[in-house]
Amino acid sequence: MNHSDKIQLQTMSASPQTIRSNKLTFKQQQLKFRENAILDAVNRLLAQKGFDLMTMDEVAADVGIAKASLYKHFESKEALAAASMTRLLADAISVTESMSHKMTALDKLKGLVRWAIKLHLSGTMPLLPSTRSSIQQSLLNNPPYIAKLSELTETLGEWIGQAQQNGELSPSLPGEVILYTIFARSCDPVADFLKMGGAFSDEDIVELLIHTTFQGMTGRS
Repeated sequence: MNHSDKIQLQTMSASPQTIRSNKLTFKQQQLKFRENAILDAVNRLLAQKGFDLMTMDEVAADVGIAKASLYKHFESKEALAAASMTRLLADAISVTESMSHKMTALDKLKGLVRWAIKLHLSGTMPLLPSTRSSIQQSLLNNPPYIAKLSELTETLGEWIGQAQQNGELSPSLPGEVILYTIFARSCDPVADFLKMGGAFSDEDIVELLIHTTFQGMTGRS
């Protein structure tokens, strides 16, 4: 009996109670839906004003719930921001996992940056935590956030190394310089200025920033 046969047999022999236990109850679904709505609101507020200026009152008002209800889901503003950033990293990891294995390392990096810039232009990309922000230490002490950040960083590090070996990225640049530059594109104010100017579509802005990030401004192809 091979591995897939064993899995199928185990699934068939599982009791109805076991199968049902893997599904969320209606109440759990409601809580999950509300938590996602809360985190969506947090994303918008973090994108607009950052962590230090965001308040729990604003989050509750945006979602349309009482602040007391908000505290039932998240105990503090720090917990809210950490959950928002952790979900963002999980989404980014899902994007990397959806990349075709036939793509080059450079094209994978470009694909992730495209996704991040589009999210930024939609107004739902939380601002990158500054080293001077009061949320920074809270994030560093948050295991789920650190786990997702480490997972994403490891994947991007592998792609950067492959792109450098293939001559797609300069091997003279330290990998962390490329990594932090890629992370910074998620909250690049250049995208906001170009959108405010009105001369370019969102698609134009994405490709212009991709070009300047990976090809620079020297005129070389």
